Amino acid sequence: MSTFKVLVTDHAWPTLDVETSVLARVDAELVVAKTGDTAELVRLAENADAILTCFAKVSQEVLDAAPRCRTVARYGVGVDNIDVDHATRLGVIVSNVPDYCSEEVADHALLMLLALSRRLLPLARQISAGGWDGTAVPTPVRLRGKVLGLVGLGTIGRALVPRAQALGMDVIALQRRPGETPEGVRTVSSLEELLAEADAVSLHCPLTSDTRGLIGAAELATMKPTAVLLNTARGPLVDTEALVAALERGDIAGAGLDVTDPEPLPADHPLRHRDDVVITPHVAFSSDGSLAELARKAAANAADVLLGRSPATVVNPTVLTSPALRPALEDRS
Repeated sequence: MSTFKVLVTDHAWPTLDVETSVLARVDAELVVAKTGDTAELVRLAENADAILTCFAKVSQEVLDAAPRCRTVARYGVGVDNIDVDHATRLGVIVSNVPDYCSEEVADHALLMLLALSRRLLPLARQISAGGWDGTAVPTPVRLRGKVLGLVGLGTIGRALVPRAQALGMDVIALQRRPGETPEGVRTVSSLEELLAEADAVSLHCPLTSDTRGLIGAAELATMKPTAVLLNTARGPLVDTEALVAALERGDIAGAGLDVTDPEPLPADHPLRHRDDVVITPHVAFSSDGSLAELARKAAANAADVLLGRSPATVVNPTVLTSPALRPALEDRS
């Protein structure tokens, strides 16, 4: 019988071989949820020493049902699906993997920008329907000399900079935290300034109470009517109804969305059927290399805590010195 049990709430890849290998080294076995809904997670959390989670909600209810749990390790960067505040109150360490897919997400943002500017979607749909008329769609847009505006200049935003510059684009950025600015990037002082100047706006910020609904009707109205919006971060950064209305009015020229609100979009949602919108199903992070790295690093974060060590990245560092911090196995009475 294994020393530890690690609950896997959900995962977005075919196997858990990597996690199984990493956690076996600390004598931990995986308990894999089938649906990832709250009722199932509450039931399975009772005997969990750690939780690995991708998209499933690790809510207060789930955390309260897990008296042995010492850590919640997120498969990914954002932790908006975890009740971090409650985890901190309970003495549970929350970790994430902030550096595994920067190249992939930057590639994906660029892919959507290129698809929108070259009218790829309506052209491909026309061909599949038997057509062959390059003049039946709006004229493609030259990207050289255009301005890309980055909302957030973390690892992904920084990875997108040289890609855009290679196309001859100028890059401006709204930087949330102080830090060195990449060569050739000009920072702006406000979101309004960035939206008004950019020909393409790409979102690279976390979902928080401050950023929820960051792009709404007023912000979309500030953008150029020829500009496009790209979102590879989190769906609720954008007010979906406002985006639909802006596209219908021609306030902006298009959108590229790897994330949506809600997610997934209903099958009959109007955004699914527009030629000026490119949507992918939250896969910007995914590649053969990134998924293996993600699984390994998230599992290692959980393993470190089970062994009484701090993980590579702690989302709630105050918990480390909190009297509520849950003890290692050998310290339990």
